[in-house]
Amino acid sequence: MAKETTEAIDETLQSDADCADNFSDELTDLQREARAKLKTRVRELTDAAGDEPGAFSARPTTKELGNGREPEDPAIIYSSNKAPVGPPWHYDITPDEAAAKQQKKEQRALKRQKMKKNALDKTPQKLKNPSGLQVRFRTGLVYTLVTIACVFAGNIPTMIYLMVVAGICAGEFYYMLRSDSKLPNEMLGIAGAVLFIPAVYFGGLAGGMLVALVLLIALLIWYVFWLRARIQDVSVSFLGAAYTGLLLSGLMIIRASVEPPWGGLVLFLLFLSVWANDAFAYFVGSKIGKHKLAPRTSPKKSWEGFLAGLVGSMLVWVVMSFVPSVNLDIPTALLFGLICGLLEVLGDLAESRIKRNSGFKDSGTIMPGHGGLLDRCDSLFLASVSAAFLLILGGCIPYDVF
Repeated sequence: MAKETTEAIDETLQSDADCADNFSDELTDLQREARAKLKTRVRELTDAAGDEPGAFSARPTTKELGNGREPEDPAIIYSSNKAPVGPPWHYDITPDEAAAKQQKKEQRALKRQKMKKNALDKTPQKLKNPSGLQVRFRTGLVYTLVTIACVFAGNIPTMIYLMVVAGICAGEFYYMLRSDSKLPNEMLGIAGAVLFIPAVYFGGLAGGMLVALVLLIALLIWYVFWLRARIQDVSVSFLGAAYTGLLLSGLMIIRASVEPPWGGLVLFLLFLSVWANDAFAYFVGSKIGKHKLAPRTSPKKSWEGFLAGLVGSMLVWVVMSFVPSVNLDIPTALLFGLICGLLEVLGDLAESRIKRNSGFKDSGTIMPGHGGLLDRCDSLFLASVSAAFLLILGGCIPYDVF
């Protein structure tokens, strides 16, 4: 009985093996047939395209059918030599649209030149042809005065100021990433960056989480229904809003948590710690800096300037320990100043890495002598949120997390 069972099993296995061999042979024949058809089709397309390299024919797309083309119309010959200049997302514009776009670009350039000429004509002679350092100083002075005025004016002016800063920085962030072959949704990203500030001010952390959730859902809807969007475009769009708006919300938490009139002073000292870090690092690094901190990311930064910047940040935090309504002793202030100083440098290097990857020297031109507003605020983002967490978790300022 056992012998018969064994023979039956052997016959079954042999039968299965024969079936597998036959299936393998059939699959091989199908593969050969498919390759032959593919070669034939490629030969037909090449002959139909003529001698022009890179050309091919295709049936009309849904968009082309909506513009008046019929399925039975002759196939369109596409050629890489006739492709418009620019990234692939510019390929669907017509020659008339391209000409109109170029005309608008030239008109904007002429308008900017006219505005610059009018401003230069009204400038006193002694202020014309300034040096690079003078331009940098004047621009920085205007930025500093506007910041101080808004910070000391009250919670609402501070909120409006931070909303404007977040919106401009988000726009510059997306502008650089577009040049790096990304397609962020600038409208949703800038709106999210701006709305993070009032949401955190009026609703606390729950308000910030609500804006983040709504922004994420809106980006996913955009991703589902706009077929050109890629998942990395959704990520970049959300990152830009969180990087510029959500991180700056830490300043709003601090401003609202410290009782008047000391909230404005604490916020000013936080700005001053960032400025002191930059100033100490710049002057010390330019004088005695020899050892490069991150030569591939930011070649001008040195370890000497880095250490000097940390000292400047820590000194300002020591001054903050003497502000009433802030429960902060000097050793804790030195520790918090060191942590914030390290994160300020990290934020600066992160923005430098973004610019280097995107091929930009400056994030914008809104601040002559400095570049873009993002160039001035890159150290502020991580410093603001880290300062808020340190002051709250350290029991230095009152704030209900939940």
